[in-house]
Amino acid sequence: MCRKELVADSTAADNESVIGDECHIISGQINGPRHDIVFPVDQIDAIDNLILLCKVHHKIIDDQCETYTVGLLQSLKSNHEQWVRTALEQSTHEGIRIRQVTENIPSHLVRLMTGQDLLTILSNAHGYQFEHDDPKSETETNLIASFLQEAQDYGELSADLEAGDRVQTAYRLSLLLNELEEGGFWAFGSREVRKLEGGVETPSDFTISILRIVRSTNSDIVKVDLEISDEKI
Repeated sequence: MCRKELVADSTAADNESVIGDECHIISGQINGPRHDIVFPVDQIDAIDNLILLCKVHHKIIDDQCETYTVGLLQSLKSNHEQWVRTALEQSTHEGIRIRQVTENIPSHLVRLMTGQDLLTILSNAHGYQFEHDDPKSETETNLIASFLQEAQDYGELSADLEAGDRVQTAYRLSLLLNELEEGGFWAFGSREVRKLEGGVETPSDFTISILRIVRSTNSDIVKVDLEISDEKI
């Protein structure tokens, strides 16, 4: 029923913290959810009568006890425990990994001329691969760092952008590209679809946003003249 993370990781100073609720399947309170007068009192807090849930699901099962009966909760508990066992077994044998697909590796990166170009590269990416030429001053360092950080921030927000937000975001990204060019740098980019494998889920696409910031004088830049005939417009 509940597959949210219910245990916070330990820190250098403290142990793990259980942030979920221990919920009783059969309540020990007379007017409590699913109370059963014949249920042994000494079994109220037994592990078989407890289920770990987030606070939202805890409230749901207690408020809707006619729907979430003893039998249903016991079944949910059993199914969840089996899911955990399966997940642990699979994670032991096969870890999660991101695999490159040869035919999906971009042969080249294209120069990003507008904010819309950049937003297209960033939108709905699962991960980012950023590279840049070495800065030669603190000013260049700050310029590149600010550009890449804002680019990543907008990429992570892209799924929640409404139509108007996208127009404003594209305009802001255009300004960033202009600032970059004034500083002597160009932005190149592409997208690459990799495969997320392992764990308990079936393999799925994992899209990477690729950005490379280079000096406008970089010898790796290859200029290509693209002639588009009227038939292809």
